[in-house]
Amino acid sequence: MYRVGMIVPSSNTCLEPVTYRILEGVDAVSVHCARVPVTRIALDADSTSRFSVQTMTEAAQLLADAKVDVIAWNGTAGSWLGPDYDRQLCAAITASTGVPATTSTLALLDACRAFGVTRLGLALPYTSDVAEQIASTYFGEGIECTAVEFLGLTENTDFAAVPSAGVAELITASAQGQPHAVAVVCTNVYGAAEVAPLEAKLGLPIFDSVSATLWKTLEASGVWLPGWGALLESGTMRTGFQGAIGALLEATGADRTTLRIDVPGRGLQVDLAAAECLRPGVPAIRRDASLDQRNLNTVRWLELHRSTLVQPHFRADPSPPEALISVYGVNAQMLGPVVRAGELIGWISAHSLTERPWTDADQRAMAEAVAQVHAALDGARLDGGG
Repeated sequence: MYRVGMIVPSSNTCLEPVTYRILEGVDAVSVHCARVPVTRIALDADSTSRFSVQTMTEAAQLLADAKVDVIAWNGTAGSWLGPDYDRQLCAAITASTGVPATTSTLALLDACRAFGVTRLGLALPYTSDVAEQIASTYFGEGIECTAVEFLGLTENTDFAAVPSAGVAELITASAQGQPHAVAVVCTNVYGAAEVAPLEAKLGLPIFDSVSATLWKTLEASGVWLPGWGALLESGTMRTGFQGAIGALLEATGADRTTLRIDVPGRGLQVDLAAAECLRPGVPAIRRDASLDQRNLNTVRWLELHRSTLVQPHFRADPSPPEALISVYGVNAQMLGPVVRAGELIGWISAHSLTERPWTDADQRAMAEAVAQVHAALDGARLDGGG
């Protein structure tokens, strides 16, 4: 049994029933909660004092008595107090209990990294000053908030009283401004059930705080939760992908690394990059779907040879697409095929803006990145519907 401990705001009536509903039929996980006093959300000293590290660690110690595998502060205070507060809180909980810890805010930030989100719509129940502080917090983490929609509420019990239609309207309004995703930042708003239908309608990932917190706590469990949106279905796999190409970027000194992969049951296909890492100032290619990737000369070469394509320059065949050079400034690349069950399902790219040799060490790093992608796929329970 994998046990999850959650520290819950005392007036929260949403996150526990929603979490249990998401986990319905999952016998391998149990969730155990401890409450801390929180009744209203504002920026005044009395409200913020409720989130003291001492209060949280005392609750965490009670959860540790249940031999939980992970502890989450299931509240979004770090979104206005700042993520450093949450990081310090997690460190204090782990130091006090020996148990790994996370928070709702850190889960939302990790969800943004997993999906490559740098433009985010915010759906909030809070007042304008809290909303402004949250937008500033996310901007400090490299995420521009393209739309900030808020309801102007302060009492935590009022957050849970917002009807589903109102939550859906709030999320839809937050999708303006061409964001990469929308986040419902509050664990006492009933947003989780709206995620899957609105993702289909809006064509965007939606990160609900309750489901995002549960996702983060279950990363080490191997549990897959279909039917509740892209984050719970593919977030852990995407995190593994991102880690693989991030390590490749550092090992090779490339300017850009990407992964393109077909996993249709999890919403991934090669015409859009599933993961991307960039050097500062290098343009993103992740959301450019203008090319038919399977028909590129370089991809046809991969299909034929099933080995790493090493191109220190582009003066020999196979030639890359012209847009890679003229639009994105690439002048050298390596492509590592991802082959499963005899099928080329994807490839990793390492791009350089200048001509350069790719050393044996670079090619070993590519092979390691491909192996890490396979490991992420192996852990994704694709036999369960992927």
